[in-house]
Amino acid sequence: MKALLILFLLMMIVQRSQSQQTKTPTQAEQEILDLSRAKWQWMSDKKVDSLNDLFEDKAVFVHMGGSWGKTNELDVIKSGGIWYRKAVIYSASVAIFDNTAILLNDIDLMAVVGGNEVTNPFMVTEVYLRENGKWKMGSLTFSHLLRPVKMNNGNNQQH
Repeated sequence: MKALLILFLLMMIVQRSQSQQTKTPTQAEQEILDLSRAKWQWMSDKKVDSLNDLFEDKAVFVHMGGSWGKTNELDVIKSGGIWYRKAVIYSASVAIFDNTAILLNDIDLMAVVGGNEVTNPFMVTEVYLRENGKWKMGSLTFSHLLRPVKMNNGNNQQH
């Protein structure tokens, strides 16, 4: 009897864990996920007008080579100093606190930096602020991961 009870409890824990991993995002979480995917495409297409609307005026951007504000980020994208060619997203999660959303993306990023094409694995942290009913990006931080690049392993879905 004890063994059946333990087995039942283990099955409940596994089922609960699986349901938490595959939970359907709320409407607000889905809005952030969609906005982030659009942002990656705008960065790839160098659509600085769309990015200008998305980025909060006091936004900060943290890269492997430094950190700067909105104007510098838009200038770097427009000039091609960094060309975000392709972001492959392996996982994304959103946490919303009142008018602040924090999104984590596990990605491989193919970019051209200073004329050289590079591909790096990153955990990207995006912070969004809800202002006047609209989400604006307040921060974008690239943290280099120690895992190998997965992009060439047949999982090349671009977002």
